[in-house]
Amino acid sequence: MRWGLWPSWVKDPRNFTLLINARAETVSEKPAFKNAIRRRRCLVPADGYYEWKSTEQGKRPYFIYRRDRRPLAFAGVAETWIGPNGEEADTAAILTAPASADLAALHPRVPVTIEPENFELWLDCRNHDVEEVRPLMRGPEVGEFAWHEISSRVNHVANDDAQLILPITEEQREAETPKAKKASPRKSADASHDDGQGSLF
Repeated sequence: MRWGLWPSWVKDPRNFTLLINARAETVSEKPAFKNAIRRRRCLVPADGYYEWKSTEQGKRPYFIYRRDRRPLAFAGVAETWIGPNGEEADTAAILTAPASADLAALHPRVPVTIEPENFELWLDCRNHDVEEVRPLMRGPEVGEFAWHEISSRVNHVANDDAQLILPITEEQREAETPKAKKASPRKSADASHDDGQGSLF
């Protein structure tokens, strides 16, 4: 499936906003998702996911995963879009929910994950309606997930290797940290000058 849901009523996807995430709190009400959550729930397998955290040195990437290292199953919704000439595209979006207190240090929202014992319940749209699966639409509990900082190499699509999820080394961190710019001699001499704009450096 293509990540980025196209509702069946979209006429031209080129003019439609890419819907990669659906908020668990409103997924059953939004026109783009309300049919999919009722009839086409899916699971997206993964080992973990990436998130970026703002720091004084800029945004830094982190790899997030289950603390027990088991694979994840993200809760998703899917649609099959049919174009005017009969072309078809299977598309999907991942549900998100408010983050637990620990994960909120990285980002206020997280993907909804479904436990193996609830796979059948989540996927059986014929016998289980939205209200029955609503309790599953939540983020992980405190302590359930772990994470570590990784190299910013992950930010380049050309990089696709197992090294991307390894913890960053001190050498990598130093190489990726922006260096402070030295002040010019003229500005250094005039230490009393203050233009009212603060500087990290």
